[in-house]
Amino acid sequence: MTTFVDRVELHVAAGNGGHGCASVHREKFKPLGGPDGGNGGRGGDVILVVDQSVTTLLEYHHSPHRKATNGQPGAGDNRSGKDGQDLVLPVPDGTVVLDREGNVLADLVGQGTTFIAGQGGRGGLGNAALSSARRKAPGFALLGVPGEARDVVLELKTVADVALVGYPSAGKSSLISVLSAAKPKIADYPFTTLVPNLGVVTAGSTVYTIADVPGLIPGASQGKGLGLEFLRHVERCSVLVHVLDTATLESDRDPLTDLDVIEDELRQYGGLDDRPRLVVLNKVDIPDGLDLAEMIRPDLLARGYQVFEVSAVARTGLKELSFALAGIVAEARAAKPVEESTRVVIRPKAVDDAGFTVNQEEDGIYRVRGEKPERWVRQTDFSNDEAVGYLADRLSRLGVEEALMKAGARGGDGVAIGPEENAVVFDWEPTVMAGAEMLGRRGEDHRLDEPRPAAQRRRDRDAARDDAQREYDEFDPFK
Repeated sequence: MTTFVDRVELHVAAGNGGHGCASVHREKFKPLGGPDGGNGGRGGDVILVVDQSVTTLLEYHHSPHRKATNGQPGAGDNRSGKDGQDLVLPVPDGTVVLDREGNVLADLVGQGTTFIAGQGGRGGLGNAALSSARRKAPGFALLGVPGEARDVVLELKTVADVALVGYPSAGKSSLISVLSAAKPKIADYPFTTLVPNLGVVTAGSTVYTIADVPGLIPGASQGKGLGLEFLRHVERCSVLVHVLDTATLESDRDPLTDLDVIEDELRQYGGLDDRPRLVVLNKVDIPDGLDLAEMIRPDLLARGYQVFEVSAVARTGLKELSFALAGIVAEARAAKPVEESTRVVIRPKAVDDAGFTVNQEEDGIYRVRGEKPERWVRQTDFSNDEAVGYLADRLSRLGVEEALMKAGARGGDGVAIGPEENAVVFDWEPTVMAGAEMLGRRGEDHRLDEPRPAAQRRRDRDAARDDAQREYDEFDPFK
């Protein structure tokens, strides 16, 4: 049964925004109380957050489809819809987020670091929010915007200070088990370790983490054996420790050749040339192993390596090794630049940026692309003539009609707004008239301008009373 997963493909879908409401306030003796439709709620985001209590991506391996909740639609009486709840997905420290093409979207390191993998859709405005001095009674509302849906790849790169690398059965698992409290699987056959193991080591005042990377073999950088699955786990380590088996039973192997093979694989993988190296000659408790260690030690020193002879079984040479690693880790931490707080970068738009583009395609259709026009199209209810007319007004104010004319569009030409897979295509006319305009200006209700009998009677009564009062004041009995 799989217990460790360090690479998954995650399918995320943010929540859709709720639709706005088109409603008219109704009350006794007030048949036309004005628009009171509420706005739709915002759709929930899908958020990745680093949680150090999580050590594997196993949960997303079993259930890779994740969706946030939708925003609720608005209602009458100016009631806005409830916002959708954000979906927070905990990931291990050191998770890298990539798109399907392999481009890095985020590198999540540090407790609490977040990344919005899917942006929730914006809620639609109700007709109360759309009303204005010129548009007193809108008979439409805007639709909610669909939430962002995309596929991302999560890759886990272990965050450790020291990485133990070497051939299978070189004794890496035994070494980490005696240096720390980790309890990896230990057996006398190759590829016993199938997942990276982490341990915490205390040497004096320095506390550091050490990772046991599964055994590497020739061709690991090209994917042979378990190479590519776990070479990524050495990328974040400050120190690389070559664990060499001095008591190997294979006649075609020797420690120096093993070192050259592993170094070649690390070089082909790339990005690790600047990491300090140590060499550990393991299994010196065996007489033949001790003799071989003493034989190759001068060659390793001549290459510039620090060499330690240890025995995980006899527990010899471990103190010197742990304090040497602590010193290198401390130096690496001291040399690390101080992390600055995240700066807010504001990039204003260029003065000539219209916010959209108009291009004529080979089939003669004029395609309009831009964040605002595409969002406005998604928010429009095309079954409502007044809503279509409102969209035409917005596009005209943005300058889309003028740009179409400059591009050579004529009445009756096809215009598409949005990408090919979900574009809205229509026959363009320079001036779009909706049915509501036949009754007056768009968004107005002529019934609001009609005289009301009760109000007229009150005005007549008040006028008669004022005339009577004026005649009384002007009356002079002595004339």
